[in-house]
Amino acid sequence: MTERAETVRGGRGAAEPHDGTALAVPGLRADGDTAPADTGTDTATGTATATGTDAATRAAAGAAVDAAVEAVAAAAAPAAAGQAGPPATRAAGLTSAEVAERVARGEVNDVPVRSSRSTADIVRANVFTRFNAIIGVLFAIILVVGPIQDGLFGFVILANTLIGIVQELRAKRTLDNLAVIGEAKPTVRRDGVSAEVHTNEIVLGDLVELGPGDKVVVDGTVTESDGLEVDESLLTGEADPVHKRPGDTVMSGSFVVAGGGSFTTTRVGREAYAAQLAEEASRFTLVHSELRSGISQILKYITWMIVPAAAGLVLSQLLVEDHSVDEAIRRMVGGIVPMVPEGLVLLTSIAFAIGVIRLGRQQCLVQELPAIEGLARIDTVCLDKTGTLTEGGMDVAEVRPLGGADPAYVRQVLAALGGSDPRPNASLKAIVDAHPADGAVGWTCTGALPFSSARKYSGAAFTEPGGEDCTWLLGAPDVLLAAGSPALAEADRLNERGLRVLLLARSSLALDDPALLAGPAGTRRAVESAVEPTALVVLEQRLRPEAADTLRYFADQNVSAKVISGDNAVSVGAVAAKLGLPGAESTVDARTLPGDREELAAVLEDGTVFGRVTPQQKRDMVGALQSRGHTVAMTGDGVNDVLALKDADIGVSMGSGSEATKAVAQIVLLNNSFATLPSVVAEGRRVIGNIERVANLFLTKTVYSVLLALLVICSQVPYPFLPRHLTLLGGLTIGIPAFFLALAPNSERARPHFVRRVMRYAVPSGLIAATATFTVYLLARHHYTGPDALAAETSAATLTLFLVALWVLAIIARPYTWWRIGLVLTMASAFVVVLVTPFLQDFFAVRLVGTAMPWTAVGVAVASAAVLEAVWRWIGRRFPD
Repeated sequence: MTERAETVRGGRGAAEPHDGTALAVPGLRADGDTAPADTGTDTATGTATATGTDAATRAAAGAAVDAAVEAVAAAAAPAAAGQAGPPATRAAGLTSAEVAERVARGEVNDVPVRSSRSTADIVRANVFTRFNAIIGVLFAIILVVGPIQDGLFGFVILANTLIGIVQELRAKRTLDNLAVIGEAKPTVRRDGVSAEVHTNEIVLGDLVELGPGDKVVVDGTVTESDGLEVDESLLTGEADPVHKRPGDTVMSGSFVVAGGGSFTTTRVGREAYAAQLAEEASRFTLVHSELRSGISQILKYITWMIVPAAAGLVLSQLLVEDHSVDEAIRRMVGGIVPMVPEGLVLLTSIAFAIGVIRLGRQQCLVQELPAIEGLARIDTVCLDKTGTLTEGGMDVAEVRPLGGADPAYVRQVLAALGGSDPRPNASLKAIVDAHPADGAVGWTCTGALPFSSARKYSGAAFTEPGGEDCTWLLGAPDVLLAAGSPALAEADRLNERGLRVLLLARSSLALDDPALLAGPAGTRRAVESAVEPTALVVLEQRLRPEAADTLRYFADQNVSAKVISGDNAVSVGAVAAKLGLPGAESTVDARTLPGDREELAAVLEDGTVFGRVTPQQKRDMVGALQSRGHTVAMTGDGVNDVLALKDADIGVSMGSGSEATKAVAQIVLLNNSFATLPSVVAEGRRVIGNIERVANLFLTKTVYSVLLALLVICSQVPYPFLPRHLTLLGGLTIGIPAFFLALAPNSERARPHFVRRVMRYAVPSGLIAATATFTVYLLARHHYTGPDALAAETSAATLTLFLVALWVLAIIARPYTWWRIGLVLTMASAFVVVLVTPFLQDFFAVRLVGTAMPWTAVGVAVASAAVLEAVWRWIGRRFPD
């Protein structure tokens, strides 16, 4: 047994041919080396394709690939038919010289893998925006008509844009560094030696090895197969795994669910079937975000209002008030600039970028930016037990022989089974550690059936030292045994203690028997009747120390946790109960679940722990929960979780998980710590809650600016403000405080309908602010006379608007903390400094005249603040959410 593992398997090589699977023998050159493929074969048509070569080379290369594929198929035919076939020869792969030759010809898998937007994209996204264009034009106009202090808003936009670029570049650097850590590295065999390489280092004709959980990164033709089963559902939508034999094609974007083998690459780079999809999926995106789409919707409406408002202001100032052209333009710009909530978009990008940086410090790779927001919105999290609640590794607690079986013989069988699989799963690894292969001297493996999540068992055929042939199965007792079996009852008692139990059984069926290959679905009785229970292997699972606190956090946040596992339901429930999960005592066997989505959703609403769940059922369960309006997150690390991860609103994979799970997940926990999830949820809630806060500030300004412009146009009076006034007001009541509020801690649960909720408060707030300001302005116009009357009227209106806007800020800053109170007081103090400093009075053109109008402005502002309080409280009671 040991000698065979060294000479035939060759590390990660495939097993020799056996019934049900096949090992290919590649075409041999005269010198005995493997003849490599020079180029690819189109899997759809069988025609040769090539890159970077002339027509003659392409024809020769295509012929070489066709010959290799025919040789593979010819070698596979006897084994596939159950015949002996030729002796297995392990393909050596390309030589170093051949690899260099292909690299020189450009036959490399050169699809760029990007975890983030490029630097050029970041700069372009922050600079070339619709509102930067509007503000830029207005700034240029002010530079022409002057003075410069009326153009301060342009410098503020420049500073904000630079801050946004810097923060996103920091986030990009964090993402790129994390992506290198979590990058998939396929194993390629060259010069007969297996080694991991970067995906973009694979060349045409390379021999790529596959194991359970590996993602197929380029297209190819199967060269070696050891029970290789590939899931192509991400490409075809077909959920059933496909058995792959030598000569079959494998497509990029599929992944291995069972068995192993290798394939020869036939199409690399952008020619690969899923290359474009993979490139798009790996990009740092800003799409599918309710927050960003809501802001975009608001900005679209504002754009429509700006043009008619600007035209109306210019005409009213020129024709009605008979201002000079320069003065009319300045007043028009003063009315238009505050309508643009330009800082809202920038602050949203900054908040997301800083969230990425914060999570990056905790080894959390955010593959799609909206995932931060999405995880904050979840109300249901589906957890796979293995790798999430428990650590991947297990230990053999004991082996219980059944029916008088010889313990020494049982240990030999377990040692032989452990040596039969070059890619053991966690359970088999524990058995290998407890019963190494040297305990099965003289046992020869003649065939193997790899473990499959759908079957719930694995198997192997042996020739014992005495020459007797036998077939053994290792898997779930409740799948292999009939109800009422004494061994099954004993396994159930062990499961109730949270232990994992495997059945070792001799089978009278051959490994290529359809009943064994298909698993228990539809053929369970045939399997049960052919099984002779021999021993129970009891495994202890290692609980993650942080899992209990994480489950408690979700419970405190009213997030429902559902444990869905392929293991025995009773055992899973016992583990969940040890971790304190509410409802863990009531478990559900997924084999009893209804097929109808509505009925399934009803069961899922009531249940907490589900066992014996197949990969397809996990996907169905996620869909059923979503059909009830739930926002679902799915965590997992194995290939049986891929379909559910892809369909969930947010997929979370462990860094140690399979390449397939990491490829489809939006968030990868590179530190493999389940305890990182609360940090991700908290970060998302911080971003969403704070952006909603500052959105109220920005949109209140937009509303009162639009209303003031309309009132001015309808009343045929001069526009009260110059751009410098609104720059001062916006900076002190919105810009500076919004920056601090956007980055503050916030644990409020994310709620839907962002636009509706923000406008619900911003519209009345803007209406009250505009009404109070325009009222004081009209009173001041009757109070002041003389050549400097307009400046005095503007100062009184500015004081009113500042006080009302400051009170809006005070409301939004709640609940108060020492720094929030300090922030509001600092802004108020800064405005007082402007009012009492002669230089600043002249610079900002704010000089209060007399005492009557200033105190009138204060009185109107106080009354408006009282109305604001009443309105906000009424809205909170009338529309609770």
